[in-house]
Amino acid sequence: MLCLVDKIGSKYSPRYYIIADTDQISEQKVHALEQQYKTRNGTETEYSIHKVPRSREVSQSWITTIMSTIYAVLYSFPIVFQLKPDLILCNGPGTCIPVCFAGLILKWIHIKQTLIIYIESICRVESLSMSAKILYYLADHMLVQWPQLRNRYPKCQYIGRVV
Repeated sequence: MLCLVDKIGSKYSPRYYIIADTDQISEQKVHALEQQYKTRNGTETEYSIHKVPRSREVSQSWITTIMSTIYAVLYSFPIVFQLKPDLILCNGPGTCIPVCFAGLILKWIHIKQTLIIYIESICRVESLSMSAKILYYLADHMLVQWPQLRNRYPKCQYIGRVV
């Protein structure tokens, strides 16, 4: 994901990163990416990091997922409604569904025409992840990294390996 953000450059600025509140590694990587961008280009891009609870942890039961998703929605919606992003560039799992739903509502009630692009993990070779299946008909673009996924899911766009 950060490789793609790096390629976007300053076109989308300020940048808002929404990460899981338990994800320390991604926060460090965001700061490093933004510092590299500043060093390489001599310009600083305005950015901020917002932390939200995950909708679902790996191996979490489906029953408890309902409550954690409601909690994540209540946390995510105010952030997205305040930021009113032009683009939501996301991948699963856990944090993107409430963020994308908030972006869809912004679009549906004509507050902001937020473009939603979901990028499926390179690990998904034969089938889409749960997040991708949920967003398959809702996202503006669904990008996959394996041609067989494009063949199986026609709405997907095959982009090859994201480096």
